[in-house]
Formats: sequence, C-alpha cells, structure tokens
Amino acid sequence: MSASEEQRAEWLGAHFWDRLDRLEGHHQRVQSEHEAVRRNLERVTPREADELRYAWRRYCEVIAELEQTAAEFEAVRD
Repeated sequence: MSASEEQRAEWLGAHFWDRLDRLEGHHQRVQSEHEAVRRNLERVTPREADELRYAWRRYCEVIAELEQTAAEFEAVRD
C-alpha cells in the first residue's frame, strides 16, 4: 500500500512519508493481531464462553462496588 519512491509527492516532505510508512506498518501488525485473536475466539467452547461471561459480570460487579465505596469515602471527606 505504501507509495513507491517515484510516486511520492515531494511537496509533502519526508516527514509525512516516514510517518505514513510507520502508520501503515502499525496498521498491518494490528490487522494481523486482530486475525489471530479472532481465530482464537472461534475456538472458544460454549462452556468457556459462559465462564468468561460470568467472570466478566463478577468483575463489573466488583468494580461497581469499588466505585461506590470510593464515592462514600469522598462524601465522608466533604
């Protein structure tokens, strides 16, 4: 996807093209990682998915409790 050296507009400057090259490289790495993660998710069994949902729900409950107690501490300080 990167423009060849001959096709690059000189008026955009080397900084622009260097940044674009880095961005394209990063984008390609993220796409590859996305594909790998997607393939791994497709291998998750229904039971594993249920366990993960339960763990996530519990995690969210604990975070909500922490936020509530933090708010109560703030109320006591005021």
